[in-house]
Amino acid sequence: MTTGAGDFELTMEELRVVARYVVESAQEVLPVFEEAVPGDPRPRAAVDAAWEFVNGARRTTSQRVTALDAHRAANEAPTETTRLAARAAGDAAAAAYLHPIAKATQVGHILRGAACAARVAELSAGDDPDVGDKLIEQARRRATPVLIDVLGRYPLAPTGRGRVAHLMSTLDASLRASR
Repeated sequence: MTTGAGDFELTMEELRVVARYVVESAQEVLPVFEEAVPGDPRPRAAVDAAWEFVNGARRTTSQRVTALDAHRAANEAPTETTRLAARAAGDAAAAAYLHPIAKATQVGHILRGAACAARVAELSAGDDPDVGDKLIEQARRRATPVLIDVLGRYPLAPTGRGRVAHLMSTLDASLRASR
């Protein structure tokens, strides 16, 4: 099965590869959110919905709803680290519905989870950029040829002024250079 209605096609297997990549990053930082906001299950639900899709379940409204809920949790989160952790969880669930349209904003759905996880690690290490750079390098090595191929169908990541945008652009450039 493929998804068309865009500038190119994406297969369900390609979407699962992308979702796996994003949810692996989200899984790493989910405890940051859960320790700070123990009564809010929304990011965990998004991560669980992403894993269901990655492990072969059909795309359902579960991924869409939990993605939106996790992003709402991010908006309500008390700190930058908790916001980033919840955002990564939302991106993981949303990856099941990556759009096959050649817009730079779509790259965020592929790479922002890894960039958010790297920024969380930086902040947890006293805002040490070397920690984030190391995690971006790990994310680069974790990328499969299928993920890199999918990424190559999109324009470069959008540039931004924030550290997460910088980390995402760095990861994007390194993955494209490895093609």
